[in-house]
Amino acid sequence: MNTPDHQSPGPYQAPHSQPGGWYGATVPPSPQPPRKSSAAKPWLTHGAAAFVALFLGVGIGASGGSDTGKTDAKAGGEVKPGPTVTVTGAAKARPAPTVTKTVTAKPKPPKKTKAPGPATSFGGDGEYLVGEDIAAGTYKTAGADDSLGCYWERAKDASGEFGSIIANNNLTGPGRVTLNKGEYFKTNRCAEWKRTG
Repeated sequence: MNTPDHQSPGPYQAPHSQPGGWYGATVPPSPQPPRKSSAAKPWLTHGAAAFVALFLGVGIGASGGSDTGKTDAKAGGEVKPGPTVTVTGAAKARPAPTVTKTVTAKPKPPKKTKAPGPATSFGGDGEYLVGEDIAAGTYKTAGADDSLGCYWERAKDASGEFGSIIANNNLTGPGRVTLNKGEYFKTNRCAEWKRTG
């Protein structure tokens, strides 16, 4: 039972305190510095923890990487497994099959050239078949090629007989003649003949 003389001691009082005695002296509470709130700088606490974790991780990785695949004598000759590395790469696409298409080149048709037809101009010496050697039509000449004069002759054949002559003439100057298909035309000492119509 508690009485006024026997009170429960406080946090800083000696038991059985009496005024003036050694045991009765009141001990003042010791001053304590105010506590800083741990929430004041959370980044410092978290940063330090992250740094320590990083340091430990690098140390473990460095020690584990050098012993990969080697036998540990202390562990009874067991092989330490190395780290598992998964490499993910892009899948290679298969090349498309090569298709060869054969194309047969068609030769170009030859250019159509005009078949050489009968001439429309010819020399003043010779015998010509109208429609085969020379074209039918009216021809003109400048005249005699020398002082003897220009002779021309139309004939119904190439026999040279007097009866085959259709018409003839001796020119001392320019002259004209109309030739029909199937006739023979003979010319001597004349300038070039050119068709005019």
